[in-house]
Amino acid sequence: MKITFLTPADNLTGGTRVIATYARLLQQRGHAVQVLSNAPDVPSLRQRWQALRRGEGWPPQSAPIVVGHIAQSGVPHRVLDRPRPITANDVPDADIVIATWWETAVWMHTLPAAKGRRVHLIQGHEVWTGGDVRQRVHDALRLPNHKIAISSALAREIETELGDVRLGVVPNAVDLGLFDAPVRRRGEPPTVGFIYARSPIKGSDLCARACELARCRISDLRVLAFGVDAPCAEWPLPAGAEFIHLPQQQRIPLLYAACDAWLFGSRMDSFGLPILEAMACRTPVVGVPIGAAPDLLSAGGGVLLSSASPEAMAEALVQVCSEPAERWDRLSAQAHELAHRYSWDDATSRLLSLLQDDGAPATHLRAATTPQLAERFV
Repeated sequence: MKITFLTPADNLTGGTRVIATYARLLQQRGHAVQVLSNAPDVPSLRQRWQALRRGEGWPPQSAPIVVGHIAQSGVPHRVLDRPRPITANDVPDADIVIATWWETAVWMHTLPAAKGRRVHLIQGHEVWTGGDVRQRVHDALRLPNHKIAISSALAREIETELGDVRLGVVPNAVDLGLFDAPVRRRGEPPTVGFIYARSPIKGSDLCARACELARCRISDLRVLAFGVDAPCAEWPLPAGAEFIHLPQQQRIPLLYAACDAWLFGSRMDSFGLPILEAMACRTPVVGVPIGAAPDLLSAGGGVLLSSASPEAMAEALVQVCSEPAERWDRLSAQAHELAHRYSWDDATSRLLSLLQDDGAPATHLRAATTPQLAERFV
């Protein structure tokens, strides 16, 4: 098949990693795949002013050149010359065209039939920017196309708001060739890690505060964080924390494996790939009940919090790091076993089964996929 993905931008986010992975694996299976990305947004005056206040200048002189997941995938990739709607002139004729963001779904709706059967890969209930976006996102989700959500939790959230919009479900997976680690014992002193981001949505402030509270009981607790954003005074790291800015992809599994517990504190997330990535590297996860965390952590390999408070996270972190070593060994083994039950190859096969089903009701498709996936994760 000829398959075109429409993306809002190429970057190093988890959502873009998902697109790049599917595109690469579909190409390896003999399909002709192309990714079409919009140009990055032009920074606003406010963003420029904030950069100047941080002493970064404009453009920031110290900012590294970021090569996104799609550009690294080896899949044919075209980036528009400027930020604008994607039109029929930009999109090649194909069998399938896949939107990956609500705006790309709106643009996809205007494309002629020759561009391919329309599929919306829904990676989030993308209403977090506020204003009139909520209604526009909901209008986009109601458009007539083949809809596939990346988690059952996301499907439930959308259908609670909109009713039955005929959603199929293909859960995300993890690159098991990249994210893996040998058996190890808990460190002395223990190390905790989390993703750092200068965004309230990502919850790195919750994780940082939990680390500070945990240090009241584990004084020598080490803290490791990495991320795309550089730390700043508005979003401080715990004292003495080790921070790695924009680590190379091959190094990230080593960072997960250097930790004895991983914190997931997102306030809004449709899946939470770092949960699976850390688990695949034998690191137990302490996470809030967001995205796929309830499905993954309730099955073992970590601690699912009942509330998103730094006190609750700190208490669970102390428990993971101070309980008998045999308990940690079991958590680590459970995390690894669970994450390695389901691969991107499995997910790609399930995605293909939906793409190749000519318009079958999504309710039937969900019934055909969700029980088997539940068996893997529960």
